[in-house]
Amino acid sequence: MKTIFRIAKTELFTLFYSPVAWLVLFIFAFQSNMVFAELLGRQLTFKSLYGGNLWNISSSIFSDGMRGLFVSTLHNLYLFLPLLTMGLMSREIKSGSIKLLYSSPITNTKIIFGKYLSMMIYCLLLIMILFIPALFCAFTVENFDFPLILSGLLGLYLLICSYAAIGLFMSCLTSYQVVAAMGTLAILAVLDVIGGIGQSIAFVRDLTYWLSISGRTYEFVSGLICSEDVLYFLIVIFLFVTFSILKLDSGVKSRSFVANTVRYTGVFLVAVLLGYASSRPSMKTYYDSTYTKNNTLTENSQEVVGMFDGELKIITYVNVLGKNYYNGIPSAINSDAARYKKYTRFKPDIKMEYVYYYDKTYNSNLFSRYKGLSLREIAEKVAEINDLDFNTFLSPEEIRKQVDLRPERNKFVRRLLYKNNETFLRLYDDNQKFPSESEISAAMKRLVVKSPKVGFLVGHGERLIYRNRDIDFSAFVNNKGFRNSLLNQGFDGVNLDLSSVNAIPSDISIVVMADLRKPLTSNDFAKLNDFVARGGNMIITGEPGRQNILNPFIAQFGVQLKKGTIVNEIQDVTPNILATTFTEESKEIYFRFAKLREGGSRVVLPGAAALKYDTNKGYNVIPLLRSSEKGSWNEIETTDFLEQKVAINKNIGEQEEALTAGVALNRKVGDKEQRIIILGDSDCISNVELARTRSKISGASNVSFIPGMFGWMSYGQYPIDTRRINAIDNDISIGASWILWIKIIFLGLIPFALAFSGCFIWFKRKRN
Repeated sequence: MKTIFRIAKTELFTLFYSPVAWLVLFIFAFQSNMVFAELLGRQLTFKSLYGGNLWNISSSIFSDGMRGLFVSTLHNLYLFLPLLTMGLMSREIKSGSIKLLYSSPITNTKIIFGKYLSMMIYCLLLIMILFIPALFCAFTVENFDFPLILSGLLGLYLLICSYAAIGLFMSCLTSYQVVAAMGTLAILAVLDVIGGIGQSIAFVRDLTYWLSISGRTYEFVSGLICSEDVLYFLIVIFLFVTFSILKLDSGVKSRSFVANTVRYTGVFLVAVLLGYASSRPSMKTYYDSTYTKNNTLTENSQEVVGMFDGELKIITYVNVLGKNYYNGIPSAINSDAARYKKYTRFKPDIKMEYVYYYDKTYNSNLFSRYKGLSLREIAEKVAEINDLDFNTFLSPEEIRKQVDLRPERNKFVRRLLYKNNETFLRLYDDNQKFPSESEISAAMKRLVVKSPKVGFLVGHGERLIYRNRDIDFSAFVNNKGFRNSLLNQGFDGVNLDLSSVNAIPSDISIVVMADLRKPLTSNDFAKLNDFVARGGNMIITGEPGRQNILNPFIAQFGVQLKKGTIVNEIQDVTPNILATTFTEESKEIYFRFAKLREGGSRVVLPGAAALKYDTNKGYNVIPLLRSSEKGSWNEIETTDFLEQKVAINKNIGEQEEALTAGVALNRKVGDKEQRIIILGDSDCISNVELARTRSKISGASNVSFIPGMFGWMSYGQYPIDTRRINAIDNDISIGASWILWIKIIFLGLIPFALAFSGCFIWFKRKRN
């Protein structure tokens, strides 16, 4: 080891006696500090302008996926290392001193280890330059997330050391330093793009994907340390350092070309085998260094995954004629499978399969482009354009022998299989498109836990769940392309016709009574009362003008719909379009209501009856939605709000006040808590209202109100609660006045201190 340290020390002296090492440090420090000063300056400016409201500062400055300091550094690192490593061995070869090394008692292994150790020390200096901004933030940012920063620095250090190992090997191949630098850049370029080579070939796909260095450090930067990535960098270092030793050894001992090839190939195969073993899901270990554990499944999702005691299979069906087929073609399989990496971390035996087919689906652009061609001919065209093997695609008849995907409109869809249960996981018609943790965990939970069944009352003119009229409920109940629909969040919505059953089935846990237009019969009353008596949960919605139809039933809860319509005065908004807020009391019953209230969300009710209630029926009544106290009243006279002007008529009892438009009720029935929600409006969750944008009403969030209602009704079973703890690094102890000083320190003092040190040593050595 002493010999190795002496060689490393000599190499470092040689390196720092030249201007190159100091120039690299200067440029690296100036670039990284310039990014840091800009990012920190933005935070300070925002704090000054808006009086705070900063969030997750550690990640925003260092790990932000678009502009963070560490991400910016990743884009520039490859430029510096070739300049440093190009002379490590090239200089010895060109000057002839390599012959002295060969003739000395020092082994080739010690020579290479010594040279490489010098680069590891130099790389550590680069990391220290990045550590200075982190140290500054540690003293100025409240609850600075230091483990996140250390994870990013570790990833960057391993990456730099890998670059150095590659540069060392290239320096062993030639006496020309420029050639060695260009060769290093070439190898780095190959490792960067090799992940996209051969991705359509199953045998080659995993090998080239593992070999790719591209993106390996991003998980470190985001705070996740994975054993696969750590071992990847160590294997790359081992591979190229060993190659360097073999190259020096070939200069001492004469071997045939075949013998040398076998030695290099053997080392390469060992590295690949180690890499393959480390990339197996069952061999991986993880550490999430972030405070919020943002890289890890939430506890509820982990609980869901822990329910499986056998193989879970995810079959992805890719229709080559569909809009999203490119997300599942062979070349995209590895990136697609990475979306489930959080799940394979806790269940390594998840098996993912891909089935390719062609069938008619909604894709007007494609079919209009190839008008007149058959499905098979169009599929052949698409396969040819994308360089896909058409023979791997199943015909419509063949795919239907496996599964009938017509109910899914033959879209890109995943089928989850566990024992004898199955369910579908879809892509959605929004900008995010792919399912989030909430939807994935809900689909998985369906396989092991019976989903809550929601019965929607029919037969009395109610809103329907299988029709697409503006007033109906198909969007939020069973729209497969709508992320927040009950179907995609774990519920099963069914029609409930009381005339066809003797009693409400025991497997229905929630009954929805939406906008009765015909009175309930005595038999209907009896069946619903029996459901209520045994503790069944209900959501009941009414409408102005039909109070007399609904009131007889909800009287048992101590709730009544008042005569008239709630109006409020909002500029350029029809008076009966009511913007309600969540009450203070609503925060206490369910976290989703609390979150909506804290975020200033409002529920828009397009025509709502006010509710009055008492608490003498055995229920605990919690006001849920309420109108504004100012400019709001119960309008009794006016019915045409488009043509007639509304005004308070105190002579008939109208008065300005805050009115309740929704209540939540609960009581204890046996060993369970019965829950009921009553709203004075049914349109608030209708198809047209969920699709409408209310530009004149800030914070309108009817879409978020639905999971709140049904989550409370299902006791939080669905939708899956994927909340994480909030970030706590949300304030900086310095203000905008520090921006100038930050620039002076980080763009002036630090870089020029390095430049001065380099010049001082260089001049001193010249004088000596």
